[in-house]
Amino acid sequence: MKLVVLDGYTLNPGDLDWSSMESLGETKIYDRTSENEIFDRIQDADIVLTNKTPLRKELIERCNRLRLISVLATGYDVVDVDAASKKGIVVCNVPSYGTYSVSQFAIALLLEICCQVGHHSQMVFQGKWTKNKDWCFWDSPLTELYQKTMGIIGYGRIGQRTGEIAKALGMHVIAYDKYPCKENIEYVDLDELCKNSDVIVLHCSLNAQTYHLINKERLKAMKKSAILINNSRGSLIDEIALAEALNNGIIKAAGLDVVSLEPIQKNNPLLHTKNCFITPHMSWGSYEARKRILNSTVKNITSFIAGHPVNQIND
Repeated sequence: MKLVVLDGYTLNPGDLDWSSMESLGETKIYDRTSENEIFDRIQDADIVLTNKTPLRKELIERCNRLRLISVLATGYDVVDVDAASKKGIVVCNVPSYGTYSVSQFAIALLLEICCQVGHHSQMVFQGKWTKNKDWCFWDSPLTELYQKTMGIIGYGRIGQRTGEIAKALGMHVIAYDKYPCKENIEYVDLDELCKNSDVIVLHCSLNAQTYHLINKERLKAMKKSAILINNSRGSLIDEIALAEALNNGIIKAAGLDVVSLEPIQKNNPLLHTKNCFITPHMSWGSYEARKRILNSTVKNITSFIAGHPVNQIND
């Protein structure tokens, strides 16, 4: 049994132990793999693990030994699942590793916008407080979240956890989900959510239906005081439309941990936009969350070898 990890560095930059995976068979771990290196590295593999390295139809069709693709993440848009299914290849993911870390980070983005902690810390170290005539100092508006409305788009595990934290802050929470399943939440349609929310948080997957879900029209429908948070997938938002909305005061601010093309490119319009806070796709990356990915992936592999796959997305 040969296992190949195509892009192991982001999961394990050195603080995790691969030995539990290496014990399962001949294991080759690459920190990174460019697209022109993929086939050479997996052509004789039985099991391939990938996070963001794409496994497209043409590649999958050429891999005759491949039996399992296990994605080192929840989102699996980097894998052509249909092509894998046609070849009888099982595709698994890790569905719930990031519930606590990702929801925590969504709130961190929101609190940074509302409280400007990072900015004011810099002002202190730059001497602005020392030179101030008063005992307190702030140079940007501070926003209280109590009794404001958070609208969550995608009310799965992460969305529900974000909602719990928002409620603890005294917020009213509403949600939109294509498949509503919880009874203790007020579900509304998407247009109503955009219109009535003070804070809008995206916790949905990226697919043909959700691509540019937040577009020019929906941004115009939002409150001028609205804050948009996205740490799911960058292409859920039309970035040109968002840049225009922020620069023209259509909405107040945005906190983003993801963009449409990563790493972010120099020509991304959001880099030159007012009231836009961007972090480098890091909300999933706590030690605890990454350890869950590794442990769950080992379970995916051992269960597959035993003949009863778990976390399979193409069953």
